[in-house]
Amino acid sequence: MDLEQILKSLQKGKISVSKAEKLLSLHSIEKIENIAQIDIGRKNRKGIPEVIFAERKQLLELKKIIKKILLKNNNVVVSRIRKKDFENVLKFSKRNKYKIKKGKNTTTILLYKKIIQKNGGNVGIITAGTSDIGIAEEARLMCESMNCNCICSYDAGIAGLHRTLPILKEFIEKEVDSVIVAAGMEGALASIVSSMINVPVIGVPTSVGYGYGEKGTAALAAMLQSCSLGLSVVNIDNGIGAGAIASKISNQKNKSRKWY
Repeated sequence: MDLEQILKSLQKGKISVSKAEKLLSLHSIEKIENIAQIDIGRKNRKGIPEVIFAERKQLLELKKIIKKILLKNNNVVVSRIRKKDFENVLKFSKRNKYKIKKGKNTTTILLYKKIIQKNGGNVGIITAGTSDIGIAEEARLMCESMNCNCICSYDAGIAGLHRTLPILKEFIEKEVDSVIVAAGMEGALASIVSSMINVPVIGVPTSVGYGYGEKGTAALAAMLQSCSLGLSVVNIDNGIGAGAIASKISNQKNKSRKWY
């Protein structure tokens, strides 16, 4: 059914409002010249907003995509902007009066028009070392785009386990609904956290490390091979993916909390 048929069917009572909503969600693709097809309705359909992967996009293309998305939606995450384009994108955003949230050690940004309400769940984010912060910050920006409140602690890995335990206590006290663990080298922090806390844990192996298990391969293997149940793992350096799934878990739990 095309858009006109859906609306006419709804008007005549042939389909329900919920059925019309579902069919309309399939018509929420925006085509931008021959550059991209944007999934404008993704957040309404599945709770996860559109994300622009900027690493391979030309600056002009990137600007057109940002503008089109923010014409229809309140916010968008732009991930991994090329360093040479980063300042230009920030200036472009300010000219268009978009508000900007940046992360430490990353060129990923969150652009928005109106304040994003933090009325979702709580997500804990922890990194093993300072080298993992950029990936954790990607995850944080993704979580915030999905209305989550983030409790972050960086450089708290198992090289000094005494740093880790107080953070886990804070996560419990602040009632986080899920935890993201970003760790490179041998990636053991994810298993430790998962064994100590009663919420789902998402491990993000980072491309930090050298030698036999370099570029995150040892961390990925260790997390996948973990015997600590309750730990899920995303791909190497996939902070965006970790933020999305942690937010989905946390927001679902937050909804449940409101029902009772």
